[in-house]
Amino acid sequence: MNIILFGPPAAGKGTQAKRLVTEFGFIQLSTGDMLRAARSAGTELGQRVANIMDSGQLVSDEIVIELIEEQLDTHKGAPGFIFDGFPRTVPQAEALDATLKSRGMEVDAVIRLQVDEDSLLDRVTKRFEEQGRDDDNPETFKKRLDAYNAQTAPLLPIYAERQKLAQVDGMRSIEEVSAEIDSVLAKLEGKEKKGFFSKIFGGSN
Repeated sequence: MNIILFGPPAAGKGTQAKRLVTEFGFIQLSTGDMLRAARSAGTELGQRVANIMDSGQLVSDEIVIELIEEQLDTHKGAPGFIFDGFPRTVPQAEALDATLKSRGMEVDAVIRLQVDEDSLLDRVTKRFEEQGRDDDNPETFKKRLDAYNAQTAPLLPIYAERQKLAQVDGMRSIEEVSAEIDSVLAKLEGKEKKGFFSKIFGGSN
């Protein structure tokens, strides 16, 4: 089972991803985490990543795909993967599709956390004023939000056309969002992943 979590910064993707990892044993593939892990590992690929990052350049999509392939092959027995931070563009989505297809896999569900962006900005601004965290700087956050909207918007209709896209109200409580996500996954039961979901959710319909 392969899931993509979509949502702007501060929408709660990280919280939900960690829950799915803890409760269901998914493997979370976060672009940032993979890059840091590769660099620390000191492998040939990790050295390439380190050289690129040290030179101030952006790591190419090809290298990110290599990192994803490495993780897919390392965790072949995992019940599922969560893609966090990738794909962000149409070419990246196409590359991910090709990588999964070559392994007899596909994106099973794209879960979008729908949030009110003005409320998010207010939340971040208040937190910045109270705690002074650099990553909560409202101006920086707004730029990240604009980038998310510009890059991600073209992907949503693609996955919607494939009937992969599920919309979840990200403004509700963590527990309610969790329940909505679990409901999305449970509704996939009865399709090609029936055995997987029967095991997780306790029986089939």
